[in-house]
Amino acid sequence: MKNIKKIGLLALAIASSKTVFAQDFAKTRQLNLNESGSNYIKITGLFQGWVRSMDYNPGSQVLGYDKIAGTDLGIRRYRVQLYSQLTDKVFFYSQFGENNINSISDRKTGFFVHDAYGQYDINKYISTGTGLSGWSGLSRFSSPSTGSILGIDAPLFLQTTNDVTDQFLRKFSVFAKGKLRKLDYRIALAQPMSIQKASGYTATPPTTTAAFSPEPPKMQTNAYVMYQFKDQENNLTPYTTGTYLGKKKVFNIGTGFIYQKDAMWLLDSAGNTTHHAMFHVAGDVYYDAPVGKKGEAISLYGNFTHYDFGHNYLRNSGVMNPATGTTSTNTLMNAAGNAFPMYGTGNVLYAQAGYKFKDNLIGKTTLMPYVSLQHADYERLNDAMNFYDVGVNWLLAGHNSKFTLSYQNRPVYDTAADLTIRKGAFIAQYQVFIN
Repeated sequence: MKNIKKIGLLALAIASSKTVFAQDFAKTRQLNLNESGSNYIKITGLFQGWVRSMDYNPGSQVLGYDKIAGTDLGIRRYRVQLYSQLTDKVFFYSQFGENNINSISDRKTGFFVHDAYGQYDINKYISTGTGLSGWSGLSRFSSPSTGSILGIDAPLFLQTTNDVTDQFLRKFSVFAKGKLRKLDYRIALAQPMSIQKASGYTATPPTTTAAFSPEPPKMQTNAYVMYQFKDQENNLTPYTTGTYLGKKKVFNIGTGFIYQKDAMWLLDSAGNTTHHAMFHVAGDVYYDAPVGKKGEAISLYGNFTHYDFGHNYLRNSGVMNPATGTTSTNTLMNAAGNAFPMYGTGNVLYAQAGYKFKDNLIGKTTLMPYVSLQHADYERLNDAMNFYDVGVNWLLAGHNSKFTLSYQNRPVYDTAADLTIRKGAFIAQYQVFIN
């Protein structure tokens, strides 16, 4: 009888502990390693699925067949994140998943590592670490938190060497980060990845436009600092929040840079190979705050960036490009599909703004329309480059479940670097964010 009572009490204790764990996990999404919860393991996830209808750049082909427009489906992002605060001073972070999977992608490619780094907190002002990470310089949204971005996509031009000499903005680096009162800072010394592994690599130096040099790269210096006037932001990971949906009042001013000696090369008029440093500098301002008593909020961001990739550098990019080739290489500067001159030597102005309507506007959901513009004066182009994105978020459960509808408009240039036409795209996204 005593044994039966002991077994019953043990079963009750296990059931009770499971109930408490389930309740705690439901609130925090983490497994605590100590009673206070300061040491923990946490897993989060992100899914963003896209449906698009767009006009393609002239001459575009899909697997050898001419296409002037089309509708496609794909997975823009799928991510799993692992956080582990093992002790009060030791932190481990890893993120893996896939980007840009559509019907023409290679099948069964498997997940790849986005982040994998270890960090040691020296004191409350400074932490240091190493590994593959997004601790980069330049600006706020050079390392955006993609689960909380305001629009349908991040301002990708701020990821200056995206998949050229890094891995979707992540770099092998040694970094230091922290806070000095209201000053948030990050500094990193990064080793660029081999340009030979990037798409479009050529082994000979160009004669008219600078390109990344294939010689063993020198180390790259990154830094970004921002002064946080109002509510303080979390800097546990490199990734900065897009919008807090009125949950915080944040006003920041920041500045940063990226520098790499002899990163670029070019043949001069005498046929000699010359090298040029890559140097970018930026300044930005961010304001995100509630503006009403019923959950209304506003989100504003402005950025000025000076890019120096060397003489006449220009790079096209098309997100989850639906095309595989083009017949217009001799007439158009743009590549196939939805590509446009996203990056280049010159100056860029970027602005985005969003307004969140009151809570429970539509049942228990609400709307947050937004608009953004990338305006670039690139050295190689005769006409300014303007890329527009206008849309609305239907916040079904904040960022955890939201539907976004966007219209994007991009320029198309001929080989003389003159703007010829513009093309548009409608994009619908559904996001699930477990955080």
